[in-house]
Amino acid sequence: MNAVTKPLATIGRVTLGFLALVGRVAIFAGQSIAHVVRPPFYPREFLTAVLNIGYFSLPVVGLTAIFTGAALALQIYSGGQRFSAEAVVPQIVAIGMVRELGPVLVGLMIAARVTSSIAAEIATMKVTEQIDALVTLSTNPMKYLTAPRVLAATLVVPLLVGIGDIIGIMGGFIVGTQQLGFATGPYLNNTWNFLEMSDIVSSLIKGAAFGFIAAVMGCYHGMRSGRGAQGVGRATKTSVEAAAVLILAANFLLTSFFFAT
Repeated sequence: MNAVTKPLATIGRVTLGFLALVGRVAIFAGQSIAHVVRPPFYPREFLTAVLNIGYFSLPVVGLTAIFTGAALALQIYSGGQRFSAEAVVPQIVAIGMVRELGPVLVGLMIAARVTSSIAAEIATMKVTEQIDALVTLSTNPMKYLTAPRVLAATLVVPLLVGIGDIIGIMGGFIVGTQQLGFATGPYLNNTWNFLEMSDIVSSLIKGAAFGFIAAVMGCYHGMRSGRGAQGVGRATKTSVEAAAVLILAANFLLTSFFFAT
């Protein structure tokens, strides 16, 4: 291999490795969906996942949303003063939170909190041979571990996104009425009249997609974890990185789709 073909060979190996990784993840996601819709089902595992993903994520989602909405209102007001457009604060806060910031921030919080937790839990089960024990007991690990978490995340994260949208708009409302001098009635009317049903639907669809991505990445990297503490740590780190990047990429694709329609 000469100096000319060596770089090409390196590029080829990297490309083939990337395509193989995409294929493995796609197959894993497809298998997860198949196990979600086929019996047997494990309602106890599903309800536990709902609590861990949904209920226990409410504090961090709420705090993230309210501070983001408050900061967004201040930034929009500051920028609007340059063009004598301060009155658009309620409208821009509403659409900014509902269509973009709400779903993305909730998705990233879920990736940081839930994806890492799922990956660490499943990776630890693999290291301690608990997954092998499930197989010995004729229990499919994908059915028992992956399907309940994927289904729970896909159903619960849209609810978290809706709650985050409301709290974020509330943060902007508090700053707008208490600090920026907006009247309560006109602020709420402008917020309500500016939002459309398509904005809310797109926000919830993004939440479902982001929840699915977060759960699949946590389960995939947990299942493929290496042995030992180092393997668990690497699986946890990689799962969060992959989930965050895929959530941002999916957000762009979904935003492009809704923009085109």
